[in-house]
Amino acid sequence: MKRLAIVLAAGQGKRMKSKLYKVLHPVCGKPMVGHVLSAVKKVNCERSIVVVGHGAEAVQSYLGTSAEYVLQEQQLGTGHAVKQVKPLLGEEEGITLVVCGDTPLVTEETLEALISLHTRSGAAATVLTASLDNPGGYGRIIRGENNSVQRIVEQKDCSAEDAAVQEINTGTYCFDNAKLFAALEKVTNQNAQQEYYLTDVIGILVQEGEIVEGYLTNDYAESIGVNDRLALSEAESFMRERILRKHMLGGVTIIDPSSTYIGADVTIGADSIIYPGSFISGHSVIGEDCIIGPSAEIEDCQIHSNAKVKQSVLCQAEVGRGTTVGPFAYLRQGTKLGEGVKVGDFVEIKNASLDDGSKVSHLSYIGDAKVGKNVNIGCGAITVNYDGYNKSITEIGDDAFIGSNVNLIAPVKVGKGAYVVAGSTITHSVNDNDLAIARNRQENKSGYAEKIRARAKAKKQREQDS
Repeated sequence: MKRLAIVLAAGQGKRMKSKLYKVLHPVCGKPMVGHVLSAVKKVNCERSIVVVGHGAEAVQSYLGTSAEYVLQEQQLGTGHAVKQVKPLLGEEEGITLVVCGDTPLVTEETLEALISLHTRSGAAATVLTASLDNPGGYGRIIRGENNSVQRIVEQKDCSAEDAAVQEINTGTYCFDNAKLFAALEKVTNQNAQQEYYLTDVIGILVQEGEIVEGYLTNDYAESIGVNDRLALSEAESFMRERILRKHMLGGVTIIDPSSTYIGADVTIGADSIIYPGSFISGHSVIGEDCIIGPSAEIEDCQIHSNAKVKQSVLCQAEVGRGTTVGPFAYLRQGTKLGEGVKVGDFVEIKNASLDDGSKVSHLSYIGDAKVGKNVNIGCGAITVNYDGYNKSITEIGDDAFIGSNVNLIAPVKVGKGAYVVAGSTITHSVNDNDLAIARNRQENKSGYAEKIRARAKAKKQREQDS
């Protein structure tokens, strides 16, 4: 049976008090609507329609071609939002998931279980429900004698008896597609909010003798709909715990989960160890047997197996197998380190590649450079890549030695096996196996230091006498 999906993402989210459109607020580094659409895709929905309204362009820009879009120009309720999809899905046969774009904790496993119950029972609709000790603010699930769902009552329309019910509507549904759109034609706005509720479809289907089921999730976190910053923080906490648990069960050692942050799209190989204070985000991929941290910040990086990153910041960089980084290094966009490379303390690298076995041990800047194999770059060496207008490339061949406090003024090439003497400023290319020195010859003036001291002392005495 064909599976379809509708993601409701048109609400303005006034309670967020933010310039950022609500469903684009991130949870563990990924916008809420991205979490929802990912879950929908994992249960093999053939078409996914996102209903957009406020901030439509921003949502479409983020999701791109991963979904189709329908605009809800006026926000007249969830039923009205789903009805806007009729031109796209109204003639389809199959089942349709309806999920709110601000429920980032809903999982693939729960959606699959919801669909399975819906299919087995032959229901016209199946509601995802949760049980809360304090259900205030949520629509209540009212079940009949045979435990089927009879209706859903919104909080503002609850009687005292309804309000005492602890089973709530999560806002996620599975419908027979044809029956969904037929029932939507009968929904009115005769309620406290004067909106067209999608929940009214449930009552309409019951009145028509259709079966309506409810699937009670055992994880109430999946019911969290984020409407303000407090709920956003709560969702972040649940998601973070879920992510850390997944990695630990997958063979990753996390020394202190309470002080470790791992984003939703991060991949980490088995037997890697993550030390406290580490932040790993974006689409970072970390191999097996790596040591990360303490206090490492890694964003959108690829770190190969057996690498070590300690107390450093990496952004859009690649770290080769067996390479060590840090402490206190900064690898910026475009950095690519080969195998067995060493990058030490207070080294910054940007848009540069270092081939296997090369070393930049401390206090250096390597930018816009191509460094060969087994190159040693001494303390304080700099590739001078920017002249105020343009950036230029420095190339260093295999087995070259760059001494301490060397300035390589790009564009410049240092050949294979070349040796650049400490303190040199290199403005011309150095051939293979040549030695380059570019500094003034040292001159020692006998006894002159005493004359300088005597002159300084006399000047100070004159100032005191005047």
